[in-house]
Amino acid sequence: MNFSFLDNWRKRHDGADGTPLDSAVGEPEGVAELLSECELLRARAGQDGLELDDSPASLEALDQLPPRWRDDPEELPWLGNDAGLYLGTVIVRTVPGAIWHIWPGGHPVVRLASGREIQVVEAGLDWAATGAPELSQVYAEAAEA
Repeated sequence: MNFSFLDNWRKRHDGADGTPLDSAVGEPEGVAELLSECELLRARAGQDGLELDDSPASLEALDQLPPRWRDDPEELPWLGNDAGLYLGTVIVRTVPGAIWHIWPGGHPVVRLASGREIQVVEAGLDWAATGAPELSQVYAEAAEA
């Protein structure tokens, strides 16, 4: 999924040689802040009385929410995208050595200290559409790596 809001940021920070944007270079706090907003997910969780605090426990709580968003085919991909970005935010903030890595074209992934990359947006989209994999499961696998 492309993130058009990253276009202007990328124009100012992307390497001239076309190498992937890596949050370990440049402004990692700005990238992390931008990707952690997840406004739609936070709003929907709040409607169910869940405040997302960027903790692994909040991922478990999200897994337990009734999937009302599946009734709205227009909202589902946006909520899934937010769920993936939120998953990535929790991983980056709590798993030592995990960083955001943005590929050209705006595709964010989380890179673990081992070098393994987690396709968090795809995991979020799958979770929103089918409930699997659970966000807490993806987190647990990342934390073990």
